[in-house]
Amino acid sequence: MEQYKKEFIEFMVDCNVLKFGDFVTKSGRKTPFFVNTGFYRTGTQLKRLGEYYAKAIESKFGFDFDVLFGPAYKGIPLTVATSMSISGLYGKDVKYCSNRKEIKDHGDTGILLGSPIADGDKVLIIEDVTTAGTSIQETLPIIKAQGNVDVLGLVVSVDRMERGQGEKSALDEIQEKYGLQTTAIVTMAEVVEHLYNRPYKGQIVIDDTLKSAIDAYYAQYGAK
Repeated sequence: MEQYKKEFIEFMVDCNVLKFGDFVTKSGRKTPFFVNTGFYRTGTQLKRLGEYYAKAIESKFGFDFDVLFGPAYKGIPLTVATSMSISGLYGKDVKYCSNRKEIKDHGDTGILLGSPIADGDKVLIIEDVTTAGTSIQETLPIIKAQGNVDVLGLVVSVDRMERGQGEKSALDEIQEKYGLQTTAIVTMAEVVEHLYNRPYKGQIVIDDTLKSAIDAYYAQYGAK
């Protein structure tokens, strides 16, 4: 596993973004782990998050794209932080863009924030966590309404590796349905691999009991 992935897993634990216990997802599934990206709350945290996204993008896509698009609202700071990190780490200048929830009819009009999207642009979408793929259904029409653009793919922070609408994972379903390449900074399998029975800051984050609960969850809800 790449070093940046290990660091990102520990970063999520430090920020209380990755939690273990008893939770219920929006879909009603009882889960022993939860990813809440709303706990990235400081400038330092957002800077580091952008750097991890930048490294994942470089690994999967390279930088042969023009626009990094983040759906409102959580995608807005992600596009800003990641585009800055791509510039700082790799010296590549990419445009950033997000949508508004409501179309603005005065001043900087329209539905987009940041850079306009033009004919011929190659666009990469950035999100926090995708579970059902509903955000993509809303996002793609907004992007494609801007012109003849090529939407290359989607990058998220964590692949939960559980079933989406069918038997496959949400990321696999998106890839199959829309023809997009998808990737995540880390998968939950990598999270378990790194934290299981391994001390971190003096404690075991995933012990045998929690590992059994995670295994049982994936036996019931894991993607095929």
